[in-house]
Formats: sequence, structure tokens, C-alpha cells
Amino acid sequence: MHSALLSLLLLLSATVVAVVIARRFRLPSILAYLAVGIALGPHGVEVLAKADHSVETFAEFGVVFLMFSIGLEFSLQKLRAMRSLVFGFGSSQMLLTALCTGLVTWFGYAQGWRSGLAVGLAVGMSSTAIVAKMLSERLDLHSRSGRQTMGVLLFQDLAVVPCLILLPALADPAGNLAASLGIALVQAVVVLGLLVWAGQRIMRRVYDVATRHRSDELFMLVTLWIVVAAAYATGATGLSLALGAFVGGMLISETIYRHQVEADIRPFRDILLGLFFVTVGMLLDLGFVFANLDRLLLAVVLLVAGKGLVVLLVALAAKSPLDVALRTAAQLAQAGEFGLVLINQAFALKLIGSDVFQVTLSAMLISMFLAPFLIERAVALTGQMSQGDWAHKAKAIHDIAAGSFGLESHVILCGYGRTGRQIGEFLAGEKIPFLALDVSPQQTKHAVPEGGRVVFGNPDRPEVLKAAGLDRARAVVIAFLDVHAAERVLHLVRQVRPDVPVIIRAPDDSAIPRLKRAGATEVIPEVLEGSLMVAAETLVNLGVPVERAIGQVRAVRAERYSSLRDFYRDGAGDPS
Repeated sequence: MHSALLSLLLLLSATVVAVVIARRFRLPSILAYLAVGIALGPHGVEVLAKADHSVETFAEFGVVFLMFSIGLEFSLQKLRAMRSLVFGFGSSQMLLTALCTGLVTWFGYAQGWRSGLAVGLAVGMSSTAIVAKMLSERLDLHSRSGRQTMGVLLFQDLAVVPCLILLPALADPAGNLAASLGIALVQAVVVLGLLVWAGQRIMRRVYDVATRHRSDELFMLVTLWIVVAAAYATGATGLSLALGAFVGGMLISETIYRHQVEADIRPFRDILLGLFFVTVGMLLDLGFVFANLDRLLLAVVLLVAGKGLVVLLVALAAKSPLDVALRTAAQLAQAGEFGLVLINQAFALKLIGSDVFQVTLSAMLISMFLAPFLIERAVALTGQMSQGDWAHKAKAIHDIAAGSFGLESHVILCGYGRTGRQIGEFLAGEKIPFLALDVSPQQTKHAVPEGGRVVFGNPDRPEVLKAAGLDRARAVVIAFLDVHAAERVLHLVRQVRPDVPVIIRAPDDSAIPRLKRAGATEVIPEVLEGSLMVAAETLVNLGVPVERAIGQVRAVRAERYSSLRDFYRDGAGDPS
């Protein structure tokens, strides 16, 4: 018991330190989790060697919760619209990658065609966990490259079951391969069909009953039950757990409870997904990597470049613009978690030898390490907006420029949620024109007060800020709570307008020094303002005179907000 607790403590300690370092250098947190797995796993200091099975069990649910949250972004209607991407684009990518990799393994490594096909199927899989997480964080799931990538990933999830059946059949030449695959296909269609049919009828009713009791605990339990039940339904029939979770999330996306469910599951998803990446890192043997560096570098180049080239050609054949095709290729050029399962099974079945297994496994893991950098680099090279392809980009820029046409000395309002709308009403009350930018189509449909305009656009793109009239703006307000995104917007603004006031909304005090150093005129922490009003209301209800309570609030604000310091001091009175 104490040994397990010590292992958990060391795991959490290492993870906290690694994530802090990753955030400090603006690296994806995925890399921190992978590094922890390498350091503490069986090829490192072996802290997790005895507990790896229990860690893997929990980690598997990280991918389950991720796919559930991705399902919340989709709907049956959207999935039907994507069927050509899923089965056309997805099958083409999978078959061509498996074929090319199989030929390299067959001739380059002197393996038989069965071994080549086994390696090809494993390499053909991409990482749902890494790619879907990055697309979700970048608000890029519904861009053209995002839809193509998700279509391929969904096909790969469906293809896992036939692949798991195919490998034993390859190891046993006497087996009836066609019959086994046919049974698997029918099984998948029946299970998914029943899941969708039943889910459409009961999902809304289950949540209606849960909300009637006004219990957050019950609502959370219902959500967890749906995630686990959907995953079990597909897992019990040989399909992947993640596929069932995706269908469950997709069915909930059709209900009014989608946003609350998404908020509830986020903590489970992020923590468990972190554990998943730790287990992936545990598989990498750095000793083998350094001992076979030349062979591994060649294998990684062949895997990433070859797979990326296949996806690029398929995307271009599907008449995608070059920039979209490049982003899709970068997003799918790495190996994936299901590929690791397939290569392990191929080795267990003696389809491939130990040498080929170690080289392939290490190359797959290294490609997963490289994936975040490759995806970010592709985005930078293609100048991608967070939504859409070049045609969409041109239209979006045109819409933003049209929205800002005729505006002078206006305020650019980044984010038009509840806080953004409140700021807009204040500006309108003072007859100050404003242009609001938001990446949510729902937010752009809200009623806008006179003198204000709301357009679709991501302010962390220089072309968007330019189209919004940054060069003639009177001020910029960043009204969303994402500190990293706010810092990017602030950096872009300061490159063009070092003189313009920039006011930033922040969740708490922790980011204030960093944002101030980056050039923010003022940073307003929500926690501070909320706590001040709660404190004032508490004092009044305890019998303290209103003037004295408000005086204390003004005194704190006088210390906090430099631009309003004189005003607060003049009106603060004597708080004592």
C-alpha cells in the first residue's frame, strides 16, 4: 500500500514539474507527460514498472473521455455529411499507407509479405489522442483540414477491429480470412446501429429525469454512466472503447445539455489523458534508441515523410487546396495509440521478429513525440486561420473588413460572450463604436446594440486584426479567459500598435505580471472583482455601514488599478 502510494506521489510530483516547465517554454503539455513516462517507466528509474498495468487501465479511459468530448462537437447530421471523408478519404489513406509500408518492410527489411502487411497496418494508424486534443485546443475541429483529419481518425477507429482479426489470420495461413472479416463488419454495423437507435430515444429522457432532481451530483453520475456504458457496448463486441464513447458524445450533442456535459467531463478527460501519454512514454527505450540511432532516424523519416506524402496526395486528389492538404498531412503523419496495440500483437503472434519490432515501435513513439511540433510548424507555414481553408479565409477576412468599414476610433472587442456583450452595452451607452470578434457562430448571432458590429473571426491572426481596423482603433479589449491566447493577441497588437490601450480579462492574479510585461495596459482578474463584491456584501450584512464597506473596496481597487488610482483614492473615504 505504502509502496503504491509512494509511486503515485512520485508520478504526480514529476508530472507537475514537467507540465510547469512545458508551460514555461510554451511547449505542448503532451510532451511533458511523455517525458515523465520515459523517465519513470521500465526503461528509466522504474518507479512505474510495478504499477504499469493499473496505470494503463486508467489511462485507456483518457482516450475514451477525449473521444466522448470530440463526439459532443459533432452530430448525426454532421457525421452523415462527412461519410465521404470517413470512408473515402479514410480508407484511401489507410490502404495506401499500409501498402507502401508493407513494401518497405518486405524488401527493405527482408521480411515476408505477411510481416510487411502487419507493420503497414500498425503504421497506418494515427494518434487520435494527440491530434484530436490539439485540434480541439486550437478550435480547429471544423476547419476543412480538421474535418478531413477527424474523418480519417474515425475510419481508423472503425478499422481497428478488422485489423485485430486480420493479424491472427495472417499468423495462421489455414484460417478463413474472408469469413472472419465479414463477421466483424456485420458485427460493427449492428452494434453501432443499435447504439445510435437506442441512444436517440433515451438520451434526452435520461437527462430530463436527472435535471428534474436539481442535483449536480446526479447529473455528473449520469454523464459518467453514459460514457462507460457506451464504451462497454462497443468494447464488449470487439470494437474500440473510444468509438462507443464518440457515439455517446455525438448523441448528447443533439440535446440542450451538451455544454454542461462538456464542462463536467473536462477534468476527467484531461487527467486521464495525461496518464495515457505517460504510459506511451513508458514504452520508449532510450538505450535502444541511442544504440541504433542511424537505423531509427531512417525509420522515423520513412514513417513521417512517407505517411505525410500519402495523406498529401490523397488530399490533393480530393481537390483540397495545397495549404489544407499540408495541414492534414502534418496532422496525420505520426503513428497512433491503436498502432501500438497492433504492433505489439503482431510481435506476440511472431509475425515480426524482435529487431523489426524494436525499430518499428521506437520509430512510432518518436513520431508521436514529433507530432505537436510538426502540426504547429505546418500551421505557421501555411498561415492558417483557426477556421477554414483559403476560400473560407478570404471570405472571413472580407466579412471582417466589411464589418469594420467606416469605423474610426473604435474599440476592437475580442470575444463576445457574456462579458463581451456587457462591455459592448457600456460602449454603446457612451456612443463609442466597437467591432467584436468571436470564433463561435452562436455568439455572432446575438443582438448587437447600436454602434456595434459582431463578426466571425479569430483575433490571434494578424490578418484578422488588420481587417478589423487595428491601425485606426481607439482601444483593444480581450474579453475571453484563455491567458495563452490573450498573450498571443497582445503580442500581435503590440507589433502594429505599441501605443493603443489593451485591457485584458484574466481568471485570477497569476497571469497579471506576465501580461503586464508583454504590454497589457491593464489586466482585470475576475476572481478579485468577484471577491471584492462578496466581501462588501458580507460586511454590510454584518452591520458595517455601507459607506465603510464600499470604502474598503475602493481602497483595494486604488492599489490594484493604476489608471483609476486617483479616482478610487479621492472617493475612498476613511475605511476605518
